[in-house]
Amino acid sequence: MIFSLAALTNTQAQQQITLNEAIEMALENSIEMQQARNNLERNDASVRGAYGQFLPNLNGSLSGSRQTGRQFDQANVTFDDFTQNSISGSINTNMPVFTGWQNISNLRESQVNREAGEETFQRLREDTIFQTAQSFLQVILNKELLEIAQDNLETVQKQLEQVDAQVEVGMRPIVDLFNQEAEVANNELSVIQRQRDVNTSKVSLMRLLQLDALNDYEFVVPEIETEGIIPQQFQLSELIDAAMDSRRDLRAAELNIEGSEHALRGARSGYWPTLSLSAGLNTSYGDRYRVFGETVSFSDQFFDQRINRSIGVSLSIPIFDRFQTRTNVINRQIDLKNDRLALVDRKSLVYQEVRQAYEDYITLSQELSSSATALRAAEKAFETQQERYNVGSTTLIELTQANNAFFQASSQRVQTVYQFIFQEKLLDYYLGKITEDVSL
Repeated sequence: MIFSLAALTNTQAQQQITLNEAIEMALENSIEMQQARNNLERNDASVRGAYGQFLPNLNGSLSGSRQTGRQFDQANVTFDDFTQNSISGSINTNMPVFTGWQNISNLRESQVNREAGEETFQRLREDTIFQTAQSFLQVILNKELLEIAQDNLETVQKQLEQVDAQVEVGMRPIVDLFNQEAEVANNELSVIQRQRDVNTSKVSLMRLLQLDALNDYEFVVPEIETEGIIPQQFQLSELIDAAMDSRRDLRAAELNIEGSEHALRGARSGYWPTLSLSAGLNTSYGDRYRVFGETVSFSDQFFDQRINRSIGVSLSIPIFDRFQTRTNVINRQIDLKNDRLALVDRKSLVYQEVRQAYEDYITLSQELSSSATALRAAEKAFETQQERYNVGSTTLIELTQANNAFFQASSQRVQTVYQFIFQEKLLDYYLGKITEDVSL
């Protein structure tokens, strides 16, 4: 009684999590998703920095110094040891006028990279949703298989009680009792193994959701219609066209090419001259500064008499930069070639993924019908053998074989149904159409 109350309390303490709640947790807590959000912020900062390259800079400085040594004293017309204190300040600005279109190329590249990063982020969201649904389905499948194994264990235990009673009255040989005890032990082992599978899949899902390993969680089994499943009819060419239009990783690969083209134009800007405007305001103060032998105050020096203003134009013409621009251009050309090859490879991968998912879907559609037929036949065979055994017209071995066949057919049917459901989600994932609202 104490054990039952403890088990009940533990069950009540479990946090129940549905599939959609699990997806929300994964999107919020996944380390990869958090890193992806950080990368989006970095891309935004890169765009702001690219805009800033068009603006003038502004620098201010303030410095002070003390000099001690022999200096010429104009008042006394002699050299003497003096200590001179001075303060200087300046404000300078520089504005690019023409940079060989480098600023424009950098801005466009950063904008395209930000868009590519957003596409990559959205594809990662789809990947997280898919992985969560897959892990959740695996937990559900393992729980269903555990229930089947437990039901089968109850069946063979009842058969053991029946055989034991029949052996006692001499209706069955003692060897039937031993065989049935072995069958019960094997089914107990099967239940233990299925429970292990449930625990393993739950731990894997908890890791994906970043849940506290010290707490216990109950993943709620959604209502899944296992009977009357009607597979959809697809055309492979239409699926491939849909994937080409929807896959965000393809769009990201295309944007990477566009970004590399802008980077190449930015690298070629190194061959062009650059033009910039500059302006400055400088002032200083010295405690030994004199005008007609009179000491000048700090405010008169620093804010009036010693102020210097400057404005200038700078034209820089590249003549020989030790092949730095040429090397940079070659590197950007190689990046562009690699990005184009990456797009070709990604398209090939999409073709392969969609085709394989389509063929697996067709195969599982056929297995649905076969597994249902096999389950009905195995169930009738087991019921028939059970009735025959009860009246003594069949052996325990034949009954055990029928029971094992029914158990295998039940397990196979459940696995086929869940594999088919998973395959539908896999097809949506490869088509780039999976969403947060995953319905089973």
